[in-house]
Amino acid sequence: MPTLILVRHGRSTANTAGLLAGWTPGVALDERGATQAAGLPGRLADLPLAQVVTSPLQRCRETLAPLLAARPDVPVSTDDRIGECDYGDWSGRKLAELSDEPLMQVVQQHPTAAAFPGGESMRQMQHRSAEAVREWNARVEQEHGADAVYLMCSHGDIIKSLVADALGLHLDLFQRISVEPCSITAIRYTRLRPFLVRLGDTGDFASLAPREESQEPDAPVGGGAGAA
Repeated sequence: MPTLILVRHGRSTANTAGLLAGWTPGVALDERGATQAAGLPGRLADLPLAQVVTSPLQRCRETLAPLLAARPDVPVSTDDRIGECDYGDWSGRKLAELSDEPLMQVVQQHPTAAAFPGGESMRQMQHRSAEAVREWNARVEQEHGADAVYLMCSHGDIIKSLVADALGLHLDLFQRISVEPCSITAIRYTRLRPFLVRLGDTGDFASLAPREESQEPDAPVGGGAGAA
């Protein structure tokens, strides 16, 4: 079965503003995010990509633009199922304000019980994205062979939930996983089980430096802005 390269979109204007973007329209990459996206073709230069699949949201499409310009022959598809979690009434709100909501503790500690008002549950988010990956695995293998490599550009919570699915982790543990903006995660699927071969690789270790505890004591919902 194919190897899936998961790319989180580059840093966005919502990330730097501390907003939970969700499906809010018009959320673009910020200056750093554009720089991250510009570096993507070089980072993936050695990979023969059979297919690119993207979330429909602007920040993902902007992240892929330099890569697709460098590889105009790679087929591209859009799949709503790997779009960001639908945070409903929380969309567009400041994360600092949401931290006081009783639901936030559920999101952090018991995500399988978390459903966003006016939006979807985290279980629904994981189910739709995992189904999309399974369907694309079969399609890519049929069209390009079992050793094919393809790429999906998606969002922090989506990628974390897909990693948990690949590792057989309960969704309640997915907040222990971290993927920074424009990071690369790779999952090699086989007939019997997947193998996680890269996780949140940015090539930059600055984010591993010690931080003050007050900065991000919980998992950043939506994925966070990454290292400063």
